[in-house]
Amino acid sequence: MKTQTIPYTNYAEQNRIEMVDFYNEATEDYEFWSSDYNMHFGYFIPFKTNPFKRDSMLNEMNNQVTKRLNIGKTKNRLIDLGCGMGATMRYALKHYKNIIAYGVTLSDFQVKKGNELLKGKNGIILKENYNNTSFQSNSFDAAVAIESFCHSGHNYNSLKEMHRLLKSGGRFVMADAFLKKDRSQLCKGGKFAYNKLCNHWSLEKLETHHFIKQGLENIGFTDIKIEDVSFKVAPSVLHVPFAIAGFILKKVFRFKSLKRESLHNLKGSFYALLSGFHLKSFGYYIISATKR
Repeated sequence: MKTQTIPYTNYAEQNRIEMVDFYNEATEDYEFWSSDYNMHFGYFIPFKTNPFKRDSMLNEMNNQVTKRLNIGKTKNRLIDLGCGMGATMRYALKHYKNIIAYGVTLSDFQVKKGNELLKGKNGIILKENYNNTSFQSNSFDAAVAIESFCHSGHNYNSLKEMHRLLKSGGRFVMADAFLKKDRSQLCKGGKFAYNKLCNHWSLEKLETHHFIKQGLENIGFTDIKIEDVSFKVAPSVLHVPFAIAGFILKKVFRFKSLKRESLHNLKGSFYALLSGFHLKSFGYYIISATKR
């Protein structure tokens, strides 16, 4: 069955507004999660990454994503679709000297602070909607999306825009949580965790990895690879309860109140952990593809 473009709805627009407010107010909290401002989960490799040091695993996720871009020796234009504070961009610029990196986000806070962190580096963050950017078609050699497309519900429009931006032969890699079955097939506990997760992290919805694969095929991608890395990601997810407790204690000792957005972030993190226990319903995947 052919995948159809999903139009925006009032719900989607409201979710976008809430998501922007969330990141404008709660992004600075992520410094507690990662000194490098990695706003995603990590990737554990025995004897290489330290399971007790989050940034060791979080930066390894950056490594796993960027190495699948197959970046060569020639000049390479990379775009991060939903870049957050630009941590993945900074990682790529540090390890690949031939890269020019662009990031897009709807958060004014992330644009300002992210560009401060990129000062002196060959990268820039712009305020753009990754579903409809102002860049010319066929502008980039590589594109990444780490835990960002979920905010617009893994929308088909996101995949189409990413395809438009890439040159022929360009590589795309995304890392994200996906459903293993349709939402209607989730068990009671899985549905509860799913609804709470979407609510607190301003996620429009989550799609199945099968939906993404079909969409990529329909749009015109080849060399599509779907990798279930749930067990590689699990050790970093297990940091969540300790991070939540530490963050709250930090606020208490400094006599600071928790912002509404911070509370949503903490609750969302908890339900991400809870979702991870439903192995038959949720999984974390790295998906890569090449534009024909």
